[in-house]
Order: sequence, then structure tokens, then C-alpha cells
Amino acid sequence: MNTPNKLTLMRTLMVPIFILCMYLDFNNSRLIATAIFAVASFTDFLDGHIARRDNLVTNFGKFADPLADKILVCSAMIMLVSTGEMPAWAVIIIIAREFTITGFRIIAASENITIAASPLGKFKTVTQLISNILLLTGLESLRGIGMIIFYLAVVFTIISGADYLIKNKKVLDLENI
Repeated sequence: MNTPNKLTLMRTLMVPIFILCMYLDFNNSRLIATAIFAVASFTDFLDGHIARRDNLVTNFGKFADPLADKILVCSAMIMLVSTGEMPAWAVIIIIAREFTITGFRIIAASENITIAASPLGKFKTVTQLISNILLLTGLESLRGIGMIIFYLAVVFTIISGADYLIKNKKVLDLENI
């Protein structure tokens, strides 16, 4: 297993540790959970960078990397909904978009079409990660900016999802429904 795939696997394995720290109630458990989430988030950037730089892109990585990202981000948002710090309706929009675009990519892959991440999709991910980090701290001083960035992430979630569908509508073969 190459280094990028190890980082992806590590990111996935960090999720249960992150969740456990969110549930436990000891001094600084929220900050430890936030640090785990932040490190896991950084591995997303790092594994992609190394894979492209060293030509280590694999089918496993193409599948596992976006899956690990979604598991990490959605886990954090669900934890924040459970604590009342993030609105469920907005998280449902984000999760619905992730399922939709993942399914769309599966259909495209079955037709040997690769749908690469768009700049809008990358910005969506960055805003989700930053808002999650700010809100996970539980610090009131970061809550306002965290929520502003979160709502920006919701907007970019919708826009990037629509962008993927519109630019790749041929994948859906709408004329043969």
C-alpha cells in the first residue's frame, strides 16, 4: 500500500477516535477531538498532493479518498447537530448532495467517464472543513465566524452539486428515461 492510500486509511480510522473524544466529557476532550479532525483533514490535502506529485494515483485511492472525506466531514456535522451547534436541515442538504454526486460519479465510472473534482467542489470541501474545525472547538469566540463559513459551505455545496450535474448531464442520458 502506497503512502497516499495509507494516509486515506489513517483518515478513516481517525473518525471513530474523533467521535469517541466528542462523546467523552473530560478536560479538553472537545479540543482533542478538534485536533484529531484537523489532522485528519490535513491528510486529505497531503494524500492527494503526494499521489499526484509521485504519480501514485490508484483505483483504490480514487474510491477510498473521497469516501474517507465524506465519512470524516459528515461525522463531524452529525456530531455538531447532536450537540445543537449546527442546523440539521443544512446538514441534510450537504449529505444529500454528497450521496447524489457520489452516485452520479458511479454512473459515470460505469461508462468509463471520470468526473474530476471541480474548483467549486474543492472550495466546498475547504469551507466545510474550516467551519467544522471552528465549530468543533466549542469556543463561543469562534462560533459566529464558524457559522458564517458553514452557511457559505452550504451555498457552495448546492452550487457545486448543480455544476457537476449540469456540466456532465450527458452521463444521465436524459433522452432515454
